[in-house]
Amino acid sequence: MNKKIGLKDAISIGIGGMVGGGIFAVLGLAVSLAKGGTPIAFCFAGLIALLTAYSYSKLSKKYPEDGGTVEFVNNQFGQGVFSGGINNLLWISYIVMLALYASAFGSYGAELFSMTGSKNIDTHIYQTSILIIALLINYLSVKLVSGIESVAVIVKLLILVAFIGVGFYGLSNNPENLHQLSPENWESPLLLLAGGMVIFVAYEGFELIANSISDLKDREKNTGKAYFGAVSFVIVLYILIAIVTVGALPFNQISSAQDYVLAKAAEPTLGQIGFTVITITALISTFSAINATVLGSGRVNYDIAEDNELPKYFCHKFWGKPIGFLITAILSVALVNFFNLKSISTAGSAGFLLIFGVVNFIGYKKHKELNSKKWIHVLAGVLCILAFVTLLIQQFGSNKVGVLVSVGIILFCFIIEFIYKKTVPNNGNRCTSH
Repeated sequence: MNKKIGLKDAISIGIGGMVGGGIFAVLGLAVSLAKGGTPIAFCFAGLIALLTAYSYSKLSKKYPEDGGTVEFVNNQFGQGVFSGGINNLLWISYIVMLALYASAFGSYGAELFSMTGSKNIDTHIYQTSILIIALLINYLSVKLVSGIESVAVIVKLLILVAFIGVGFYGLSNNPENLHQLSPENWESPLLLLAGGMVIFVAYEGFELIANSISDLKDREKNTGKAYFGAVSFVIVLYILIAIVTVGALPFNQISSAQDYVLAKAAEPTLGQIGFTVITITALISTFSAINATVLGSGRVNYDIAEDNELPKYFCHKFWGKPIGFLITAILSVALVNFFNLKSISTAGSAGFLLIFGVVNFIGYKKHKELNSKKWIHVLAGVLCILAFVTLLIQQFGSNKVGVLVSVGIILFCFIIEFIYKKTVPNNGNRCTSH
């Protein structure tokens, strides 16, 4: 019998999933797009996450299986090409997230190393090394992964809350810095929305709560509280971080330090010590996020293979763990070494917006079963798809590679699934063991 988890534990899982590497990776990118309107961009993205959390909470209550999103999709659409394509996209989107976190780790790691006065090491070496280390930890001990995540969640939240407190203290002493946040320094509404959508990856982690609902105490009462508690907390946290960052640095400095902007924002008030502390926090956060994502994504492709939506090869073991762990890490290493942060972030946001649009549609189709409000599912789904289209259109002008990578990944997931379904018979065999 599984040990039951409480409401606080479930909220912590959601917060840990969201406040991983995303905020450290994409904050500078958000400011480059939205300028003084960055807090509004985070609010846009958070609103879509909050509405989508409604669909997740209702579906999780009805279908509290460990598969989460995969179970919702298969239950609605069966195990066909469409459900297989969406589930494969979920796995690939996790790979994109791994690349995003590794990219952030590399940028902050390079900055920390350069402070020692040593010769700079290529960022790609940091990015590749951390993915390999995380893979080895996952193969050696799943318990160690959860231990690292538990400690990291507490450390990063304490330091980020302290960063916000110190940042507002600095703003109170230099109120003229707030001018950068005034509406005349906001970008156009389209760019504000696009900025919010590029950074949507910073919110996607709340869906990890779905994997723990089966173990949640008082599930009927606590499921909604877990989702809304986690997402609401993170929206407020991100908006406050955005206010402090935009108020702390001129836009040209934010642009030049785009890949490690959170550490740079701590400098005006706390000097080199602040820069160092936030840099170390970023390294801890991105490392723990990489660890947890390798674990989660390895299990996702195992579940998809069990449902005959990926080859049964993914049921095979390597060092006692699903072979998907190794494949996930290899693909992440390739992605982070061949594409830049902006392209990776666009692909990750596009993938999750499409997946969440589908989950909201499922909520709408099952609203009677779920005893839920149909209009919330509809609004959430429409916003996800509008945001998805807006992201691709806006980014196509300045980031064609990112858009082509995003569309290519989506098409690849469905084409591969179509070919697989046509060439491999559904023998109904499950994987023999986890």
